[in-house]
Amino acid sequence: MKTNVFLLLSGITICTAGCTMAPEYTRPEAPVPAVWPTGAAYGEPPAATGAPTALELPWREFFTDEKLRQVIETALDNNRDLRLAALNVELARALYGIQRNELYPAVYATAGGSKQRSSADLTSPGYPRTTEQYNVNLGILSWEIDFFGRLRSLEDRALREYLATEQARRSAQIMLVSSVAHAYLALVADREGLALAENTFQSQQAAYKLVQRQYEVGVATELDLRRAQMPVDTARGDIASYTQLVAQDENVLNLLVGSSVPEHLLPAQLASIIPPEDVSPGLSSESLLRRPDIIAAEHQLQGAYAHIGAARAAFFPNISLTTTLGTASDELSGLFKSGSGTWSYAGQVAMPIFDARTWSAYRITKVQRKVAITAYEKAIQSAFREVADALAVRGTVDQQVSAQQSLVDAAAETYRLSTARYDKGIDSYLSVLDAQRSLYAAQQGLVYLRLAKLANDVRLYAVLGGGGDSSAETTQP
Repeated sequence: MKTNVFLLLSGITICTAGCTMAPEYTRPEAPVPAVWPTGAAYGEPPAATGAPTALELPWREFFTDEKLRQVIETALDNNRDLRLAALNVELARALYGIQRNELYPAVYATAGGSKQRSSADLTSPGYPRTTEQYNVNLGILSWEIDFFGRLRSLEDRALREYLATEQARRSAQIMLVSSVAHAYLALVADREGLALAENTFQSQQAAYKLVQRQYEVGVATELDLRRAQMPVDTARGDIASYTQLVAQDENVLNLLVGSSVPEHLLPAQLASIIPPEDVSPGLSSESLLRRPDIIAAEHQLQGAYAHIGAARAAFFPNISLTTTLGTASDELSGLFKSGSGTWSYAGQVAMPIFDARTWSAYRITKVQRKVAITAYEKAIQSAFREVADALAVRGTVDQQVSAQQSLVDAAAETYRLSTARYDKGIDSYLSVLDAQRSLYAAQQGLVYLRLAKLANDVRLYAVLGGGGDSSAETTQP
């Protein structure tokens, strides 16, 4: 009898495995152009670069500057946000395991014993006054037989939630890597701006003292003196502003890294940072489908399909089975030798007649599927725009840097000639002041264009999905 029941249970498990009422999943069409935008702003087409894609290039190979790599490595070890993302993955894995276990019967065992001593007056001659009773029970707690795939659909939904959470962890790592690089570059740029302001202050203060001496002997006018004072005060104010920015940049970087960044890992100029490797966006925008956030959105969409299957199955009978094995004996050793016992099982069918909550839940799941489709499509559109913007910057920023460098060179020569003409008494100090302002502004602009170039390289790598784990998909737990 016991063998037949176990065979029945095994057969039911095999027959119901994989049966669901979830609608068949079809990936929605990507609502973006199949190819990347082209034109004057985008430079060479992707196929002409010959560079690897972001997903083919681990972040340790993309970032070629050793100091920056060390800072990112420390952040990956210490950052609390990334730790929370990893813990969320573990939580999702555990919840998936709980839901998966609902597919199988829960076996329990209980054992007990009692000992009783009777009065000699109540005991028949030849029978012991002390009696012992032992009980062992083995049973299955109300196992729901998943004929219509309700539990299987819920298990699939939990799996998709877990996979989406894992992709969210990859997205968090990508964001952390790119954020640390951006904060690092911004700190170096502001340090360079601070050094520029300090150098300008020193040179303008020296010029002011020279004009002041000329004013004292009657060679320069008071107007020249006041004009010479203006760039000194401007540079002094810029020093204070850059000092504040540098302090704030350090705070941001230390927060991202999770500890104070050693001074020897912070270069003084952007020019001393080795640029990262070049990356290609791929031949078509289909490469966006491998971005972790889009993979996560698709898992959420697949989970919505599975949820519909569970809601549909709720309209059909709920079949459960309860079995119990019981044994009893006066002597525990005799129990196991004789194999005496009792076996019982019972089935229960719950047939829904009408439940407004079930209908409402089914309608909700259909709306949730539409929401998930819209979120998936929006994620693709946002990703396409991010990549297109980064490609537009990459296609034009080199020309901007080149033009700005030429402007700096011209402004520096103008400042030199204006100073020489003023020293010879040919021009007033106003021409010197204008030339100095132009040079200072051009130098500042060059610093932040170089920052924009490096930062955009990092941004393009991140929006193409670079910086996470090498695998594009997570295996089932």
